[in-house]
Amino acid sequence: MSDHYVKVKVQLEQMKSLGQDAEKEGVDAEQVPVSSPTASDSPDPSSITIPATDASKPRGKSRSKPGKDDKNSSGKQISDLSLHGSVVSAAAEKNLNRLGYERTLHIRGTGKILQGKKETNGNYVTIHASKNNQEARREDGFKLARKRRPVTVDTSKAKTSLEALKISIRQLKWKEFPLGRRAACDIYWHGVSFHDNENIVSGQVNKFPGMIEMLRKINMSRAVRTMQELFPEEYDFYPRSWILPEEYQQFSTQIRMVKENDATVNPTFIVKPDGGSQGDGIYLIRDPSDLKLMAGSQAKQSVVQEYIQKPLLIDKLKFDIRLYVLIKSLEPLEIYIAKEGLTRFCTEPYQEPSQKNLSHVFMHLTNYSLNVHSGNFVHSDSQSTGSKRTLSSVLYRLAAKGVDIKRVWSDIIALVIKTAIAVVPELKVYYQADIPPGKPGPTCFQILGFDILLMKNLKPVLLEVNSNPSMRIEHEQEVAPGVFEYVPSPVDEEVKVGVIRDTLRLMDPGHRKPIMAGGFEHGEEIPMEAESQERSPEENGSLPSLCLKQVYPKYTKQFNYLRLVERIAALFIRFLGVKGNMRLGPTAFRTFIRTCKLSNSNFTMASVDILYIDITRRWSGAMPDSREAGMGLQAFVEAFFYLAGRRFKSLALKEQVVSLLELCEAQLGPQSGVEDRRSLSCSRALPRAVKAQTLISAPALQI
Repeated sequence: MSDHYVKVKVQLEQMKSLGQDAEKEGVDAEQVPVSSPTASDSPDPSSITIPATDASKPRGKSRSKPGKDDKNSSGKQISDLSLHGSVVSAAAEKNLNRLGYERTLHIRGTGKILQGKKETNGNYVTIHASKNNQEARREDGFKLARKRRPVTVDTSKAKTSLEALKISIRQLKWKEFPLGRRAACDIYWHGVSFHDNENIVSGQVNKFPGMIEMLRKINMSRAVRTMQELFPEEYDFYPRSWILPEEYQQFSTQIRMVKENDATVNPTFIVKPDGGSQGDGIYLIRDPSDLKLMAGSQAKQSVVQEYIQKPLLIDKLKFDIRLYVLIKSLEPLEIYIAKEGLTRFCTEPYQEPSQKNLSHVFMHLTNYSLNVHSGNFVHSDSQSTGSKRTLSSVLYRLAAKGVDIKRVWSDIIALVIKTAIAVVPELKVYYQADIPPGKPGPTCFQILGFDILLMKNLKPVLLEVNSNPSMRIEHEQEVAPGVFEYVPSPVDEEVKVGVIRDTLRLMDPGHRKPIMAGGFEHGEEIPMEAESQERSPEENGSLPSLCLKQVYPKYTKQFNYLRLVERIAALFIRFLGVKGNMRLGPTAFRTFIRTCKLSNSNFTMASVDILYIDITRRWSGAMPDSREAGMGLQAFVEAFFYLAGRRFKSLALKEQVVSLLELCEAQLGPQSGVEDRRSLSCSRALPRAVKAQTLISAPALQI
């Protein structure tokens, strides 16, 4: 027996021993060493030749996992394995197969994995290198981590979404804690508010702090109005609105002037209470004198909007779309839209509003919670009939009539992204107040319900955004006179379980990819397919493809130029101070002016103080329930617009704001994201916001 043969036999015995140990302990297969041949005798590292006993016979595909026997391999094993002219015993080959190595070998020292793809040449099979060790280690690590410990979900605060959540967790084979637990869970599912549980210091919560407040009718209208000032053509999807009672006089004067100019014009308006939900308190008017401004002794906070008089009808009925949108993170901004949604139909044939039918809520209001009480409401097990249907069934019906569905979807995606961009600046202020940078706390995500109306010309109009859309998958039904019980709703279950399940999949902590400081490169369009990036191998066979599709940052280039107010918010947060408060005091405002060098002989610090007092006083009157004194973000934005107008008088408002932002950012200097948090007058620095870009005309957006 030659010395070379003895050496190879010892090596193979070591491989056999290590392979058995690895099988018992479940170690990563990468840890099984394969001795590198000497430099003089090395084969090409990109391929290795294996003598096959019968190359003509096809071999079964291997889908084996580490530590498992390969049940799909062919009955006849390779009897000899040639590595650098050596002979490998069948026992060693069997151990390699058990570790998932029937077609995969890790060659130590080359940084290569030899796997799967084979070429047959006579009696030899050549296996080619396909991936590097680091990628394989990451993939194997994900598999082993998922196998060791299921994701844990605290459902103790889930409330009405509990049933859909339970089904989703079962489908994912995760672990539910219906009563909570002392140890931290990976995900917390709250029914209403981020503050349902104040003691969460880690994990992920399905609510953002401030989302409820931000999506109330008045705050939403103010946020969109600010964007309409900067980009009037981009934000024409939101009806003209007035805030009551503070803008009653303005509303009354404008309507009177419209009627005086054209006596044939008689517009209709819809009044929505600020804190109302499920259609509660909504009513239609045709004259300002019909407003109900008082609730007892209190002025009633409401929004009055232009009523859309020419909606798209199906079966002569008005309907709206409930679209589910996932905000996965704020920094960087990540938005997903569900491909499937709901359509909610009125239960009385539509007629244009007149003085006679203004009170017919079943004709004019699409709210499910109202129409379900109509005698004409139809509960249907079919997705394409009844008073609640799937969005896809309606789109298919429109497509059959020749409607360009791709264009409709593109317009809806643009509406969603623009709306999110409008509310994100203030959400960031709430976020830093509740979860200051560097402090322990959870990360957040949230499902929102967008209510969208299609006009007769197919233009989408935003009615409102619901921070707590109903995820109930059953409905109340009278099964006997006076006897009600909840029965399953197939349409709701089809849509809502998919949305919750795939939200959980996207938020799976085992699959989340690390984000570089400062988020994505601003202005960079990042192509991302949710299925390929977010699905694990274990899910491919048992779960459908994700129903949630990323639309941002996928379409960054088309919409990033709109994020001007976020840059203003970054300045605002920078000067707030370290206490996590949400309002600027007079000293902090003066520091902002001095640091950015905005004062001069024509605009002295005395003028700065007067500006601060005037704007703060007006906004405190408009927001009597504010929890802090000082200047909030919306007031700061107004002050910023004023300063921009003074400094750059000859430009349009958008150019004024861009110019002042660039001036301030230049004075403050570049910042390097989270690692640079040096304070300016006891302020916290944030990553520099994006600069405005020129709108690039883009093809239709698709999901």
